[in-house]
Amino acid sequence: MSQLRKDPIVGRWTIVATERARRPAAFVDPKSTVTDQKECPYCQDTNSPSVYEAHGVKVINSNDPILDESKPFERRGHGLYDVAHSYGSHEIVVETPEHIPNMADLSSEQIKAVFQTYALRMQTHRKNPFIEYILAYKNYGVAAGSRNIGHSRSQIMAVPVLPMRVQDKISGAEKYFDYHERCLFCDIITQELKSKDRVVAQNEHFLVITPFASRFPFETWILPKHHHCDFAEGIKGYEDSLAAIMKDILLRFKIGLNDPAYNYMIQTSPVKNPSSFKDYYHWHIEVMPRLTRVAGFERGTGFYICPIPPEMTAAFLREVDIHA
Repeated sequence: MSQLRKDPIVGRWTIVATERARRPAAFVDPKSTVTDQKECPYCQDTNSPSVYEAHGVKVINSNDPILDESKPFERRGHGLYDVAHSYGSHEIVVETPEHIPNMADLSSEQIKAVFQTYALRMQTHRKNPFIEYILAYKNYGVAAGSRNIGHSRSQIMAVPVLPMRVQDKISGAEKYFDYHERCLFCDIITQELKSKDRVVAQNEHFLVITPFASRFPFETWILPKHHHCDFAEGIKGYEDSLAAIMKDILLRFKIGLNDPAYNYMIQTSPVKNPSSFKDYYHWHIEVMPRLTRVAGFERGTGFYICPIPPEMTAAFLREVDIHA
């Protein structure tokens, strides 16, 4: 029998296979070819103007932006609908000048520079009074939504509205805090460290778990052990530990899961009134290999079906030898 599990943050239910779960080694990402260095635009376009550049990391405006600041943000009615210009910022973070596809193969120092770049760009974008939320994220591999360009890069988008998924997380965390007078994420860390069933890795400052109500096989969260709601402020003094734990988990994916496509998203507090979130929200990073597809049942119900228990995926990832 499968098991229904409820996400304690947003209240979403997930169906987790138990008795008929697939084996971890059965998940393989179909590979797509990537461009070589001679065709890579990020290797060849050395003269592209940057908005920030330091320590081998270069930030440029997207050549095909989803959002732009050419017109002011003004919401207006269209009958019963609301519309607005797609205001905001869309930046590409070129993580290394070298032609390296996967962040897992960057040095910890280079990964640290990437995270520091995210923080600096977030600090810049939050000065814009029209911006409500800033998301730094990575798409690695075609199955994760990336183009077949073999050059490690990620993206930063600053948007003028609060995304629904972020609002759901904030609301769930706030309700928990109002009832328990404790941070929900801190309590998750305490319980996961006690049980150890879903712990993948940890260091002095960060914990990596597979969530109890995982939506996808090998879905993984990186949680700071110290409480802070804001990524840009919260990583100060912890950048080395964060870079080390990110390299650790990405190597476990690459070696254990045959270099799958993956996404990661940095979940942080909204831009406006950050002090109002400081007690109950807790920034974190979601890392998800793209090994299955969302089908009709998931789209029609909002239920996710995870074909393998997170306890099994955590045990599998723990056993991956990243030092061989």
